[in-house]
Amino acid sequence: MNNLDRLTDPVQDISTWGDNIRFDNFCTHSKFLKRERKRRRRRTLNPEIRAIGFWNRSIFYLNLLNKWELGMTSHLWLDLSNYTLPVPFWPWGANSLVLVLLQSGGMDRFDSPARLMLVSDLDLTMVDHQCDEDNISQLKFNALWESNYRQDSLLVFSTGRTPAVYKRLKKDKPMLTPDITIMSVGTEIAYGESMIPDNDWEQFLNQNWDKSIVTEETDKFPELTYQSEADQRQYKVSFFVDKDKANGVIKALSERLKNRGLDIKIVFSGGEALDVLPKRGGKGEALAYLLKKFGHGKQPCNTLVCGDSGNDAELFGVPDVFGVMVGNAMEELLQWREENAKNNPNIIHATERCAAGIIQAIGHFKLGPNLSPRDVLDFSKSSLEITNPGHEIVKFYLFYERWRRAEIAEPERHIENLKEIFISLLLTYIYPSGVLVSPSGQEHLLHDYLDQMTKFYGDKKGKQFRVWVDRVTSTQIGSDTWSVKFDKWELSDDGPKGCTSKVLLSSKVSTSDGFVWMHMHQTWLTGLGATDQTYLLF
Repeated sequence: MNNLDRLTDPVQDISTWGDNIRFDNFCTHSKFLKRERKRRRRRTLNPEIRAIGFWNRSIFYLNLLNKWELGMTSHLWLDLSNYTLPVPFWPWGANSLVLVLLQSGGMDRFDSPARLMLVSDLDLTMVDHQCDEDNISQLKFNALWESNYRQDSLLVFSTGRTPAVYKRLKKDKPMLTPDITIMSVGTEIAYGESMIPDNDWEQFLNQNWDKSIVTEETDKFPELTYQSEADQRQYKVSFFVDKDKANGVIKALSERLKNRGLDIKIVFSGGEALDVLPKRGGKGEALAYLLKKFGHGKQPCNTLVCGDSGNDAELFGVPDVFGVMVGNAMEELLQWREENAKNNPNIIHATERCAAGIIQAIGHFKLGPNLSPRDVLDFSKSSLEITNPGHEIVKFYLFYERWRRAEIAEPERHIENLKEIFISLLLTYIYPSGVLVSPSGQEHLLHDYLDQMTKFYGDKKGKQFRVWVDRVTSTQIGSDTWSVKFDKWELSDDGPKGCTSKVLLSSKVSTSDGFVWMHMHQTWLTGLGATDQTYLLF
């Protein structure tokens, strides 16, 4: 009998899958299985679920069991978000943001409101194009987020970039995958990695808006120069204008469009960019819409907004948020603060640039841990007592990066001793019979990789080589076993390489850090694999 058949056979014992959990304990109390038994007989169950491998099916059902045993009945369908199965009644409403995120695969890790929702602009806020060529500040944020926040918090990017221009940035910088993306100066909202658009938001914007009238009237202003075609959207018409002419143009254009019966707003930012939007659009309006869409009792515990320029000002006007204007914030935004939030202790001007300023704000407002694992040079001497699976993954790959960059805190003359230390460390981490399935599909014992790793010490010294992980999510499938899924990235002189990884961690064996790597399976991300199939990618 295969694992899927167990879905319609409640008496089958799956105790070998973890801690003597009996599937019939779940079946006895759930009308779900009765409905699915009938669906199965009618052969209407989506074939996708039959196609997923043994690993996914095991984790899938065990996670459902765990949620039922913990009484999380309202979240019983969290792990169905990747499959197009029928959606049950949701007590918080069919159009709530919780349900939208579930359907996009963006909230399958939540059993309660998000601990923190971090909403950040991208250019010169999260991403430093000017003073951080190696992206160190952004990489520090990445490590902090994936090790401490990804599992129970929401990451939102709010950018003036259109979808196409945003995707180009993802190819050039070590970007994390946000749960929600607000684009085109708050006129487009998308969910999850697949960026499912929020069509309700676009319909909401359409009141008293006519793009053809906007272009007709703006063509009468010789001071305005159209931005590129890629920057024009249905609800955003974008121009460049000289800073000293901006106020006059804004006043006159606003009057013309009002007389034509349109409700619009004009946003000037960056000292040169002018965007004409529907009045209901903008970054602040988009955030307020999202917060309302969560529904009662589902809103994040805390929200932190982060920005650097004029089109971010609306974010800081949303009620009950914490806000940070990064250290390199433009005068136009600082002037807004002086006029509108001078005495608001929940909005600060950081002393640090870009992502470092965001980390500074997390600590200032005491929203959670703010020490990035990248700032810990020796974990054996660190006072950090974080032992969650996400932190384990981040820490391991930081060591991997430093090993290959020869940045381990020891003199080069002790290289042989370093290799012995490295092997000893990995022997502590890795289960003797653990298996790694490489992206090329080859199977190896994890210990076999140790022999190869010693040869790679310092092979990236003095070269571009950075490693980061993204979308680290874990599921406890037994009292001492976790399934962890994440994307692992390497950026080097040869270009970016990325793979999706699944790791089975166990705490059965006593270790100083609490986890042993049992098995690993890797699959190249589309278009990001190595041409050399023997390429080492731990």
